[in-house]
Amino acid sequence: MIKSMTGFGAGDFENDSFKAHVEIKTVNQRYLEINFHMHHTLARFEGDITKKIKEYASRGKLDINVSFHDLRERAVSITVDKGLVYAYSEALTAINKQIGTDRPYSAMDIARFPDVLKVDDEANDLDEAGPVILSAVEEAMKNLVAMREHEGENIQADLLARIDTLEDYVSQLEKLAPEIVAAYRQKLETLLEQYLAKEDIDENRIIQETALYTDKVNYTEEVVRLHSHFAQFRTIIKSNEPVGRKLDFLIQEMNREINTVASKANSTGAAQIAVDVKCEIEKIREQIQNIE
Repeated sequence: MIKSMTGFGAGDFENDSFKAHVEIKTVNQRYLEINFHMHHTLARFEGDITKKIKEYASRGKLDINVSFHDLRERAVSITVDKGLVYAYSEALTAINKQIGTDRPYSAMDIARFPDVLKVDDEANDLDEAGPVILSAVEEAMKNLVAMREHEGENIQADLLARIDTLEDYVSQLEKLAPEIVAAYRQKLETLLEQYLAKEDIDENRIIQETALYTDKVNYTEEVVRLHSHFAQFRTIIKSNEPVGRKLDFLIQEMNREINTVASKANSTGAAQIAVDVKCEIEKIREQIQNIE
């Protein structure tokens, strides 16, 4: 079953010590790109989160938002940078003397300056938080995949319908091929009759010219390959593996074959069908950009 690259999933997990909520949003991207949005203290888990995500996704641009809470009772201590306190105190005293004031300043005033006070707690001990975060990530990815699969079902139905349309167009080209040759022969005979007496027309030469023309405009090989590509498309799209890149390559091959048909077929009708085929192939190509 194919999967869309667009989706959203959320997951939660908690134990006695930690609680995590994860939201993952994904959009189209040729390759896998992961952007993390979480507190810097959780950066140590990026590698493990990436590994977990790769179990569920191979393409797409993913935005990962991690909301994390430490539920433990922590011992907290505050340390004072005495050197900074002395430096700020000296600076304030010098300012007072320079401007001729005797404005008193309190310990609270100095404490407000940057880096004077430093809060130390046990929050940095987060090694055991890894499994909680990964469990929330896994739940979010499962929900994301479920949404992508549901959207993938709709895309698959649309793509198969379009392949059926292409099959009909190519069948029309097959039926048109003999008519193109017959029209050329008739045109050749008419032209010769305008300039030559009936008894001077060489039937063998007409047959020879018609045969040469038939070889020139013959697009049988391209039509056969197109039918083969359609069959491959139907097989690949039902695979349980990521198929986006394979289908993208197959569409390029289809486009190449129909371009060859268009260049060979000296026929207004065939040219119009070729244009319709190219338009349908382009619609399929656009859809394929949406699947994994």
